[in-house]
Amino acid sequence: MSSLAQEESRSISENVTWGQRKRMADGKVSLPYKQFLGYEKGEDGLPQIVPAEAKIVRLIFRLYMEGKTFSAIAKHLECHNIPSPAGKKTWQTAVVQSILTNEKYKGHALLQKTFCADFLTKKMVKNEGQVQQYYVENSHPAIIEPDEFDAVQLEIERRKNLGRPTSSTSIFASRLICADCGGRFGKKVWGSYKGDKTYRKEVWQCNDKYKRLGNPGKGCQTPHITEEVIKERFLAAFNQLMHNRDELIEDCRLAQNVLCDTTAIDTELAELFREIEVVTELSRKAIYENARSAVDQKEWTERNNAYLERHHKASKQVDELEAIKRERLGKGKIIEGFIKDIESRPLAIAEFDEKLWLAVIDQVTVNQDGAMTFRFKNGSEVTA
Repeated sequence: MSSLAQEESRSISENVTWGQRKRMADGKVSLPYKQFLGYEKGEDGLPQIVPAEAKIVRLIFRLYMEGKTFSAIAKHLECHNIPSPAGKKTWQTAVVQSILTNEKYKGHALLQKTFCADFLTKKMVKNEGQVQQYYVENSHPAIIEPDEFDAVQLEIERRKNLGRPTSSTSIFASRLICADCGGRFGKKVWGSYKGDKTYRKEVWQCNDKYKRLGNPGKGCQTPHITEEVIKERFLAAFNQLMHNRDELIEDCRLAQNVLCDTTAIDTELAELFREIEVVTELSRKAIYENARSAVDQKEWTERNNAYLERHHKASKQVDELEAIKRERLGKGKIIEGFIKDIESRPLAIAEFDEKLWLAVIDQVTVNQDGAMTFRFKNGSEVTA
């Protein structure tokens, strides 16, 4: 009876799994609505936006692009008494990160991220290629515009590559570079108290300015700068860049075609995938042969190890090429976003715009003479 019950459980599990995968293959999206911020189940069974919750999602994306970290955003939400997706007062950093990286907020859906590995224990594991995944575009209404969502993913990747914690207080954090030592500028507060008068001034200064390792008696010679100066110089640099906007856009398109082309990589990846297929089949046949007939084990082991080595080598090359491809596609998205932003702007701007700064600036190098070299996301550099 126990065996029959187990077989019945397995049969039910397989039927349920088949039904779920059939829905995924048909592009039908289902969400864990009770703990999914921003959406509820609509009358047609598909996700529909909850306006009040969608505001919170947009706030999270905006705060991240303004320079805040995952933990700082969690603290901000707690301070403003905004409940988490589970209805709790506290926000976990992982929850904020999950929201910022979930493609469903741009109206797309990657299905079968996890799957049930054991029908008895119901244990769910991360899908790393064991079963097929489905990516459905425009499957439901988007809360975040795709361009904005992609910009956040690129910013997450940029901060990862910095290799050090980023500030959560300013849009200028991690973008100002010292020409002397290559270190980053940080915000410093100067203040003094004299009687009833209080002096307080915020400046940006190289974090390593007074470190004398390897340079006794001297620190970096780059000066400190104020936010007003940064904004003023940025406006000057951006307006200078916009003098020949049409020519600039043409150069950007050319750069996209040359620097972001992945045709050769796709061809090489296809060859490597064929190599992996061939080696996998050869290894499978070798295992079958060893199981069905008597063969020299030393010879068989050497042959099988050679197959495994070929598979490992091809897989490593695939990982490397896919990383290069992602980098090129990311660069293409950055340049495309840059083009769209400058197309929507007047030829000359008079007021500093935080969104424009985040959209077009890659980094700014502060020189010893106080001049600032702005490197834009299309690769252009302008000194102001």
